[in-house]
Amino acid sequence: MQDNLSNAEDISSATVLVTGRVQGVYFRRFAVDNAQKLGLTGFARNLPDGRVEVFAEGKATSIQKLIDFLHIGPALANVEDVSVEWSEPTGDYTEFSIMR
Repeated sequence: MQDNLSNAEDISSATVLVTGRVQGVYFRRFAVDNAQKLGLTGFARNLPDGRVEVFAEGKATSIQKLIDFLHIGPALANVEDVSVEWSEPTGDYTEFSIMR
């Protein structure tokens, strides 16, 4: 019972805003592929100002690994800044996908 409680408490969510050359370089697909491998739910989407927003829910350690990947990005990207806002999980998502 204790293990289930500690696992439940480890679930979190984060909104990540990535700035730089991150649109038109397969950044959203990169985010989705890595998030799915980490067992996360949520979405990646382009913002009108040129940034990419990534919302991820799951184990906090897995979200942190995704954030580490987002700092690098795919080969054609040039990540200049990554801002993260942690929050309580919503449970609104059942998979990780590209939101248009």
